[in-house]
Amino acid sequence: MSLLPPPGPARRLALMALVVCALSVAAAVVAFVEGSFVGVVWILMAGISSNMAWFYVRKAKTQRAGATG
Repeated sequence: MSLLPPPGPARRLALMALVVCALSVAAAVVAFVEGSFVGVVWILMAGISSNMAWFYVRKAKTQRAGATG
């Protein structure tokens, strides 16, 4: 069974949120390596986008379960 929901708007939003999460983690690493504390903001953005991804995955699974039964 796939971890991602079936193709549709929720899947696209979940994938975009995961991309934003990965990019913000990379930006945080770069910021901390350069000695900037702006990386804290990037870490917060990674947390928010990670939660958004989980939300959309669960939302799609709930909708799929409701449609089948």
